[in-house]
Amino acid sequence: MSGPPAAVRLVVFLCIWFVLYGPDLAALPVGLGAAAAATWTSLQLLPLRSFHPRLGSLIVLAFRFVWQSVIAGIDVARRALEPRLPLRPGFVTYPIRMLPSPIRSTLLSIASLLPGTLPTGLDETGALVVHCLDTEQPVVAQMAAEETRLIHALGGKV
Repeated sequence: MSGPPAAVRLVVFLCIWFVLYGPDLAALPVGLGAAAAATWTSLQLLPLRSFHPRLGSLIVLAFRFVWQSVIAGIDVARRALEPRLPLRPGFVTYPIRMLPSPIRSTLLSIASLLPGTLPTGLDETGALVVHCLDTEQPVVAQMAAEETRLIHALGGKV
């Protein structure tokens, strides 16, 4: 392992361990070993690129991801259970700026948690097609903001 990017990966994998196993300090040595092995494997499979992750922004992005999950679940449930809420389902397209990569897949995962949205694929121009429960919501603006946040957290330029 080398330097801060590897340390960031180690912390992320250790957090995943805690989410899956719980905060049992007796199991911490096993968690550290698993996180170290996962970090080493990730560095072999996805070597460090020219981006430099910002740990603070990644932490904020992780909390935002959890918050968006809760909000999206509440929004969908509310729309399903309240017949007076208007549903204007349909598709919108978002001109995604990222090239195909694991980071782009992360963006699509984040996009699926925006309230009432689900990425469905790319159209013939390469734009992302998003199914929405309400096409009058600012889905394209939300997607642009999420893409910008992700690029910033990973140390890229927008």
